[in-house]
Amino acid sequence: MSQSQSPQRPYFRVWHLAWPMILSNISVPLLGAVDTAILGHLPSPEYLSGVAIGASVMSMLLWAFGFLRMGTTGLVARSSGIDGRGGEDWLLRALLLALALGLVLLLLASPLLQLIVGWMNASAQAAPHARDYLQIRLFSAPLALANFALLGFFIGRQDSRAPLFILLAANLLNIALDLVFILWLGLGARGAAMATVCADLCAFLFGLRLLGRVETDIWQRLHRQLARADFFPWRGSAPWMELLRINGDLFIRTCLLLMTMTFFTAQGAAQGDAVLAANAILLQLLMMTSYALDGFAHATEALVGQSIAKKSPRLFYTTVRSAGAWALASACIITLIFFYGRGLILPLFTDLQNVITEAQKVYGWLCALPLIAVWSYQLDGVFIGAGKSREMRNTMFVATVLVFFPAWWLTHSWGNHGVWFSFFLWNSSRSLGLLVYYCYYTQSKAWF
Repeated sequence: MSQSQSPQRPYFRVWHLAWPMILSNISVPLLGAVDTAILGHLPSPEYLSGVAIGASVMSMLLWAFGFLRMGTTGLVARSSGIDGRGGEDWLLRALLLALALGLVLLLLASPLLQLIVGWMNASAQAAPHARDYLQIRLFSAPLALANFALLGFFIGRQDSRAPLFILLAANLLNIALDLVFILWLGLGARGAAMATVCADLCAFLFGLRLLGRVETDIWQRLHRQLARADFFPWRGSAPWMELLRINGDLFIRTCLLLMTMTFFTAQGAAQGDAVLAANAILLQLLMMTSYALDGFAHATEALVGQSIAKKSPRLFYTTVRSAGAWALASACIITLIFFYGRGLILPLFTDLQNVITEAQKVYGWLCALPLIAVWSYQLDGVFIGAGKSREMRNTMFVATVLVFFPAWWLTHSWGNHGVWFSFFLWNSSRSLGLLVYYCYYTQSKAWF
């Protein structure tokens, strides 16, 4: 049946690509939620606070290079969108860049851990746990960045099940090792870090295995790319310049995002371990929301990239409408779950009453955020697929520098409510800025 005969087909196509990504994405914050729940039931909140700080810093260090996933997805989607094949040259460049950046990160960050933890306003009790966590987690940095490139390649090729298998396998292993290292062996924050390092290694090896199973000749094609006289940057710079241009914009955008998230965590730490732990729990819930909604954004990236390759406005706009409808419906369901389930959700993460009390004070902000943030996630998918990274960078700059920090400065006397209010405005301005860009390109017919 043709697309014209079946108007629902775009919705099913988006769902077909999105549901594996939703499951795999949810597994990532679910892992953090399990870490939080296990550590939250230890005798003192200092373990949870230490890992919250360490995980926040590690997120800042690793996700500053999240462009390796986003940039690879867009480049592969636009290069393989016509016949469903190709894009392995972009995968190879991204893998080489990821391994090099991971080694640099490991060598440069390790000597600065004391200073980095100090910037986060960690208490005297939580700081040692944060340093222990980071010292171990850094060893997996090259593999974690290489995994971004692998995931980006699979998503760009519209293979959403491979990321599902990779992330589920790695995160189930991580959860199992959490139970062994933290509860059985009593390693605390170090145990949480060791479990994650093992999971990163598992994800990388499993990703390489799936790469060979998806296409039996992929290794030969990758070898031919390496043998090309113009593959390396010192021989043929044009593709590398394109890679660095897109990834440079996304790098700045991600740094601004993580600066906001890290500042958010630091402000909670400055108000005491109970507030920090409460914010850590609510952020885990919010991350579960964002990762779930990102499943539709990932489908959007792949299909928009294909529409650009095919020069098909029809595929472009049906993808945007279909994915947007799915994402909005999902955001509404999540908001209802948060609103009516607060009495059940918070005790799952901790039995410390002072932490639950602090979380309940700002819980309303968490309930409202999915309906606002969903549009920034979806429009990110559109702009990544279309290769318009500069617009994402500019929007994030305005939201962070001109909205979030001024709002926090004006409302810091509100305590934790001021931090959450500023965070709400930050998400709102991201959505609005990308929507303005989207309307401009749509009106001027500049997407193609």
